[in-house]
Amino acid sequence: MRSSKIKQNILLVLAVAVLVIIIVFIMTTGMHEASVPKVGVIITGAKEDDGWNGMHYQGVRYACDKLGTQLLVKENVAEGTGACEEAIHELAKEGAEMIILSSYGYPSEVKTVIESYPEIAFYGISAEYYGDNMTSYFGRMYQARYLAGVVAGMMTENDTIGYVAAMPNSEVNRGINAFALGVKSVNEDAVVNVIWTGTWEDAEKEGVAANTLIEEKKVDVITYHQNQHYVAEIADEAGVYSIGYNAAAQGLSDKYLTAAVWDWNSLYFQIVREFMQGKANSVKRHWFGIDTGVVALAEYSTLVEDEVITAVEKARQEMLAGTHVFSGVIYDNNGVLRCDEQECISDEILLEKLDWFVDGVVIYE
Repeated sequence: MRSSKIKQNILLVLAVAVLVIIIVFIMTTGMHEASVPKVGVIITGAKEDDGWNGMHYQGVRYACDKLGTQLLVKENVAEGTGACEEAIHELAKEGAEMIILSSYGYPSEVKTVIESYPEIAFYGISAEYYGDNMTSYFGRMYQARYLAGVVAGMMTENDTIGYVAAMPNSEVNRGINAFALGVKSVNEDAVVNVIWTGTWEDAEKEGVAANTLIEEKKVDVITYHQNQHYVAEIADEAGVYSIGYNAAAQGLSDKYLTAAVWDWNSLYFQIVREFMQGKANSVKRHWFGIDTGVVALAEYSTLVEDEVITAVEKARQEMLAGTHVFSGVIYDNNGVLRCDEQECISDEILLEKLDWFVDGVVIYE
């Protein structure tokens, strides 16, 4: 009888022990499952924007949803105000393990802050600053700009083309130069007139610049490098051809010929996946080319003739085969030889030191 009771007690102890093990297992497993990696993104505008900021938000949102990460967003964070630094501190407190800086000016502005969070993986768009925990990312938009230049060079009737540019840095300069090279590849007589607005988004300044180019310079094709489509809308009202940027504008006439566009879903999926695979900041920069689909031309207007489309496709195929936009003989607009036969301008110069303009570019004073 006593032996039977002892056995019962032993079984009871074992049952309790098993129950404890199961409970501990469930708790630890549940905690593990709840520990979802957090990715932060900082944008200069609102996530509901239909321009640059909204597209970045949607791109990161797509990547996080596909890869099972939690997205933390800091919006309306203006450059040069100290707000980006504050946003980084907030994201760090919220547990962000990866932070995406989606505006050109952010990385250099918060360099010391980035260095103070070595455990966080930072990615900065078109950054000219790099670090052990900071990788630059961008697409070779200059390739799409070159193709857009081919369209402009063949569609202009008076050889006078306009370009409303944001601010003089390597990224914007690169786009102007590639566009002008595309123009010159099909029309040696054409000139690209450039006006700076000094901002990424300002409807009034962009309107003034566009109207100045149309009314004073008599441009009959115009493009731009800003977040929104204000320039294209003004060109449409004036009956002037336009070529867009960032995304294809909606609701415009056939005078809107095409656009140099981004696929941010594809780009952000690739860099967030890199973070998830434990390979964050393993390279100095990512520069996605036209072969990845990250940059491209949008659909053409019905006014773009087959001859133009064929010329663009020929240039695109040459890029895919390895032809570099910034190669061969290139003179700047002061007559200085910048690249010779059999030479190619390096990525380092294109990314960080492009402070001159190719022949055919005229800066409006």
